[in-house]
This record gives sequence, C-alpha cells and structure tokens, in this order.
Amino acid sequence: MSSTKPLCGIGVVEIGHSIAAPYAGMILGELGADVIKVENPEGGDACRGWGPPFADGAATCFHAVNRAKRGIAVDLADPAQAARLRALILEHADVVLHNLKFGALERYGLGAAELLAAKPSLVFCNVGAFGAVGPLRDKPGYDPMMQAYSGLMSLLGEDGRPPVRVPASIVDMGAGMWSIIGILAALQERSRTGRGGIVDTSLYETGLGWMGILLAAYLADGNIPARHGSGVDMIVPYQAFAAADGWMMVAAGNDNLFRRLCAALDRPALAEEPRFASNKDRVVHRHELIPILADIFATRTRADWAARLEAAAIPHGPINTLDQVVADRQTEALGIIQRRPDSDLRLLGLPLSFDGKRPAFEKAAPQPGEDNASVLGGA
Repeated sequence: MSSTKPLCGIGVVEIGHSIAAPYAGMILGELGADVIKVENPEGGDACRGWGPPFADGAATCFHAVNRAKRGIAVDLADPAQAARLRALILEHADVVLHNLKFGALERYGLGAAELLAAKPSLVFCNVGAFGAVGPLRDKPGYDPMMQAYSGLMSLLGEDGRPPVRVPASIVDMGAGMWSIIGILAALQERSRTGRGGIVDTSLYETGLGWMGILLAAYLADGNIPARHGSGVDMIVPYQAFAAADGWMMVAAGNDNLFRRLCAALDRPALAEEPRFASNKDRVVHRHELIPILADIFATRTRADWAARLEAAAIPHGPINTLDQVVADRQTEALGIIQRRPDSDLRLLGLPLSFDGKRPAFEKAAPQPGEDNASVLGGA
C-alpha cells in the first residue's frame, strides 16, 4: 500500500446532521472518498452552532466531524432541488449516508428503495435512532438519551451517587464507525456481485454493542452489576487510586500481575491471603482489598509509584487532563494532532496510519453551500 487515501474514487453523498453521519462522512473523506455534505439552506447543520468555542464562523465541534468534505445546500422540500440532488446521487454516488428520521427521505423521492431501483449498485446507509424495525423505529434519538436507554449510563459512576454519562459522544461516534464497517463490507460485496444494498445501524444498537460484555454476564447469571467508578465488575484491582499528589490508574489484570503489584507495594503477603489469591477471590472481597490498596497508594507520590510499577512491569498511568494529553511526548510523536493548512485550527487526525503515514488534514469543513455551483451546476 502506498497511499493514505485507499477510498479514492468512491463517491459519497452525506445527508447528515449533528454527529453520527457527519463523523462517518468525515472518516470516509479522510480516507480519500469524495464526500459531498448536504445541508438545509436555512441554518444548515445545527452542529455549526454548538459552541463556544468557534472557529471560522462555526463551532469547533462542527469542524471536528466535517472536514474532508465538499458542501452543498439543498432544500429537500423544493421538488426541483430534490430532483437535482437525486440526479447528483445517480450520477456521482457509490454511497448515500444519512441520519434523518426514519422514512424522511422517502417524502422527497430519495428513499432507499427508489434510488436502488434506479441504481442497483448504490450502497444506502441508514444511521437511525432505534433501528429499522420495532415500536420505537420512528422516534428521534440523541447520544445522552441512548447512553441512558441502552443501560450504559446505569453503570457509570459509583453506587449511591447520581448517574453520569461519558462526555464524549461515544454512541454517536460509535454509530458512525459501525456505519463505515457496514458500508465497506457492502462495497466489498458489490465488487463481487455488482449490486449494492441497504446498510442499517442505529444509536440504540451501538449503545447495546458497547454493553456486549456486560450483557453477556447478565444473561448468564441475571445479576445487575454494581457501579465501581473507575473500576470494573470482573477484575480487581483494575481502577484508579489516589497517590499523595494526584490520581493514577492501576491495572493488575491477572494473578501474576497482582503478585508483582503486592511486591512493588512492599506488601507481598497480601497476594498470599486466601481471600485475595485469585481474581475470583478478589472480586468477591473487593470491598476489603480496595481500601487496603488505597491507603498504601496515598503514602507516596505518583512519580514514586510510577517508578516502582514500571520496574515491576505493571500496567499503570496518570489520569491526564486535556492539557497534559496535548503536551504529552507520545501524542507529539504520533503526530495525531494536525493543523489546518491555512489557519491555526488544530484537530485530531484519524487514529489510522498506512505504511506509517497518517491521512493528512487537507480540507477544512465547508462553509454553508460553498460548493453548490461546482457540484450542482452540472447535476
């Protein structure tokens, strides 16, 4: 492989808003696809206003998920404009990607069945709220709502305290990633058969997907897991501890690591106690072990413990703030924070490299309708 643009030659029309579909479109664009973002002329994507902070007239959130695209403004309720978009899709698109409400595009003659009848090679991806079937199919959905509805939020935080959510839009972004997995699989199938088809994913299915390991445990024993803050239900110790000057994460994920941890803490006898000898025992006796470890970690600084744990090859790390993440030597070495070529705007690049090269930040998010003339002029 010699290119960071393996999807060069693939045309994508993204009728997306907010995060899920735009995030998927951005990734496809960064990988070389020609992505055309479709927005409503009246205000465009609401994500443009999700700030501050703002850059070049749009929220940084919008820039983060909409670079590497061309942009057009189309009033779908106008039959003439909808017809022009349909012509563009039939001429240009290998993929249509959208996250409008279920059935919305059918009203404008842009539904999957109609487009596939006219162009059987098309891959049509629905990024829905609750999925393509079921009693909630027509309801809208948003990331915090789906973190709650899927059960994810019920396990975040600590028992006895209010529920919390993951601040990152993990369900939206996960749905975007699942849509890409489906699209690439469908394109691979098309290379064999010549036919496209419909790819369905949703925020709710994505939320359930993040819960797969926890649901497997519940389906086996019927027990609702407790909330352990930074810890997990099935491994102990595997959580954050407060050192004398700040928090750090410690992951002693097996019995050998736990023995080495106890030695590094100058408490080797802990690993020999029957109630702590195996991970199964430590899970059962979590509420006895964790306070003991917490008291020990509080006696030294993070740097002291890091040196000890590093020498014992025990997985650990500081709980970094964003300024520390940006300044970290490993972040710098990866080159994953990229600067827009013609401004000071910096964004996170794709967490992918090809033959050691990461796709470059080449095109900023489009201004509203900036490519109408070049894209729709000949459609």
